[in-house]
Order: sequence, then structure tokens, then C-alpha cells
Amino acid sequence: MLITTMSPLMSKAISLCHFRPRFNLVVRLFSVSIYHNTRLAEVGRLELPKAQGKYETGQLFLHRVFGYRGVILFPWLARVYDRDLPNQAKGNQLEGASSDANDSGSGDGNTGKEVQKKTHTFYQVLIDQRDCPYIRAQTEAVTFLGNQESSRSLYAIPGLDYVAHEDILPYSSGEQHPLQHELFDKFLAHQPDKDPPFVAQETLRAWQKKNHPWLELSDVHKETTEGIRVTVIPFYMGCRETPAASVYWWRYCIRLENLGELSVQLRERHWRIFSLSGTLETVRGRGVVGQEPILSPRLPAFQYSSHVSLQAPSGHMWGTFRMEREDGHMFDCRIPPFSLESKPDDNSGNGSIDDANTTLGSKQPSGASGGGDDSTPSSTTTPTSSTKPNTKNNKNDGDDAV
Repeated sequence: MLITTMSPLMSKAISLCHFRPRFNLVVRLFSVSIYHNTRLAEVGRLELPKAQGKYETGQLFLHRVFGYRGVILFPWLARVYDRDLPNQAKGNQLEGASSDANDSGSGDGNTGKEVQKKTHTFYQVLIDQRDCPYIRAQTEAVTFLGNQESSRSLYAIPGLDYVAHEDILPYSSGEQHPLQHELFDKFLAHQPDKDPPFVAQETLRAWQKKNHPWLELSDVHKETTEGIRVTVIPFYMGCRETPAASVYWWRYCIRLENLGELSVQLRERHWRIFSLSGTLETVRGRGVVGQEPILSPRLPAFQYSSHVSLQAPSGHMWGTFRMEREDGHMFDCRIPPFSLESKPDDNSGNGSIDDANTTLGSKQPSGASGGGDDSTPSSTTTPTSSTKPNTKNNKNDGDDAV
């Protein structure tokens, strides 16, 4: 499905709907066969986006930026720290003071506190597996630690994502199975008399409750530099004991979006990782997760996930991306500082879905142990049962592949 080619059209269509609320727009998406023959296929009808209130479980949608089809599982209420807002109100003095504090490596734990905070709704969603090969975002970005205390393996559940409320373009479909994902029928039941006509099953509610600690989205950090918007969402994954020390793990999701008219390419990354134990690590490297993505007006966004581990229960990270515009101009795009905070461990949450004493095959080895120097992009295909987790022990690379 060449979904991304339709994303600007979907946004324009929604704008039309605001002026013509009775307009019933048919959504048609390009599909590609194995012989590369293109055809149009109707998948549903766009609905008016909600300016107020939340979307319900079972709502079908198109992603405003990445264009994939998805379904909402449940909402999260997050604290959003947008560093652009205080800069607009108070000038550059606050920004400079924040930067100086971070560069000193003081580790005072005040990351984001000087930035205006607001609450915002995000959604846990399933992605249609037919669209995964064409998304400029990792579709195995939700990872977790294995059950064993001694295990250093990371596992991934393919086709899960977190989506902001404003990125939801809702649509309806008359199909009983409008989305292809192995968990769709496990989590949702079709009830045509409901709106939306898909409701949560007990399996979904139990899975949400069991895995709340490692799924929870609580803080979001944003900052824009020369038209490049960087959004960071950190997640605590848990603690693992080693003979030498306790090792605390986090994953973080980063989205870059080009708000300008000229194409920009990410060339280098520069991370600083501060631990409460007093260590400050500096990491430099080419690209991210083995790629140097181009952010163009046609494909303006790129999203990936990575991991970091500390021998302390908290710390924070910040840094820059070295960007190059199509006219040759080079500049450093700031990565907003974000805290790494631990929580009391709950080892019961392991990502599995137990249904009638059967564990579904949704857990997959991620191919990296986290915090390593693996620069291979994550695969968008489901790993086979013969895939083994990587258990090598490396220093934080800043952007290891999931």
C-alpha cells in the first residue's frame, strides 16, 4: 500500500470536511500487487476529526503523517513539554540558561521543569500489517525485557504504535475485518450496532492492565530548530541485576518532521547521557539506526526507537542531530532534554497475551540487546521462531537499532 503518497490528500480532504460537514468523502488508497500493478481500492469513508473529547476503542483511522491504517486500542494522557512555547513567550534567555545547565552535566534532574507543561491525549494503536513495509517509522518500536532476571534480551511486539490525537484521521468501514493484524480479533469484537462497531474484549483489558508499567506513556518532549521538529517519548523498561551492578533500561521513540519547504538530510548524531551515579557519556556517530534519512516536502517525517541503559535509577539525555539542507547549508538540530526515571519493577508484565492458557506468538526477539552499537535498521517483517535475541554487552551508542 503506497499510503504515504495519499497522506497530503487526506489532510486536504479533512480541511474540506471542516467547511462541508455533510460531505461524505470516500477514502481510496493505492495498493500494489506482487507484479507492481497499481489499482485503487476503497477502504472506507472519512469522518470529521474530533476537536473535543477522545476517540473510542475500536475507532479506525489513517495516520495524518505516516498515512498507515490503524485502529485505536486505548488512550494515554501524557505531559507534553514543548520547548518552543516558552521561547516564543520569553525569548532566548530561558533557552540559553537551559542549554548551559544541560551542557554542564550537573544532572540536577530538572530536565523539562523550566518548560511549559500541558496534558495531551495519545493513543495506543494497532497498525495494519499490509502498510508496514511502506511506513517511514519502525513498526517494532514497542519493546520489553524478557522475564528472566538474568536475561539481557529485548523483545518486540510488531505493529504497535503511539499516536497523538491530532494525527488521527478517523474513518468508518463496512468490513467486519478491516484491519490485518494478528491481535485485531483477539483484542476487538465486531458489534455492528455500536459506534464504532468494534469493542474491547476482555483479552485487551487484561493485557492493558498486566502490561501497564512498560506500555505507559507519561512524558513527551518537543523542540524545533530551523524548521525541523524533534519529538522524544521515553519509556522505562525495567531493571536487570548483574554480578557487578543493577542495570536500568529505557527505550525512547524519536520523530523528526520537516516543517519547511526544502529537503533536509540527517547526517550525524551527538548524544550526551548523564547518569545519577555521576557519569557523563558522549556519543557521536553517522545517521541513526543505520540510516541517514531525507526529510522532504513529500515525505517530511521519520520515526525510530532506540534504547539506553544506566547503572543508576535515573538520569537524562540531550543532544543534537547534524542536518544538511539540499542547498548545502549545515546546522545542528537540538534534541530536547528528557529525563530517564525508573519505577518499581513489576516482572509480571512481559508483553504476552494469555488467552485460555495460550500465549500468542506476538513476542519477537528484537535483534539487539539495547544500548549497543548495532546500526542495522529494524526489519518490518515478523521474525521467525528461529530468530534469537542478541545478548552482546556494549556501551550505549545513542541510537542502537530495535
